[in-house]
Amino acid sequence: MVQTTVEARHQLLDSLAEATDAIGFALGALGVAYEQLDEQRADQLEAELFRPVQLAYGRARRTYSEFAARHGLDDRLFEPRSPGLASAGARAFIDSAVASVGRADAALVSLQDSLLPVDVGDPELRAALADLRELVGDISRRARELVRVLGR
Repeated sequence: MVQTTVEARHQLLDSLAEATDAIGFALGALGVAYEQLDEQRADQLEAELFRPVQLAYGRARRTYSEFAARHGLDDRLFEPRSPGLASAGARAFIDSAVASVGRADAALVSLQDSLLPVDVGDPELRAALADLRELVGDISRRARELVRVLGR
């Protein structure tokens, strides 16, 4: 089946939305984890995890909106999902955030590997995808370091 450019653009936006939703979920989970930590650990979580994920979420939403606008497609609002009950504990929320960021990164990798960004001829999108991957790529390692010292 031959895919039209419009269909490719819609498919690209769907994949980008999947990654954006996953990053937004991670951001919510990190926010709940932050509230459960002492001041020192909360500040560390904010610097090491929350800020990069927050930046990635903002860029992903902006990338989605700008791509849709450039190609005359509908924009959408990204509503944060609840990360769950606070009783799960900070470590569980951090783990959940890391898993969600991993899903986002996998969606971005799949999108880049699909060559859809090349097929639709959008260099701004290709650059934004690379930036997003850079922002979320180190989250797992940073989280491991933070979680390692939580019990101390």
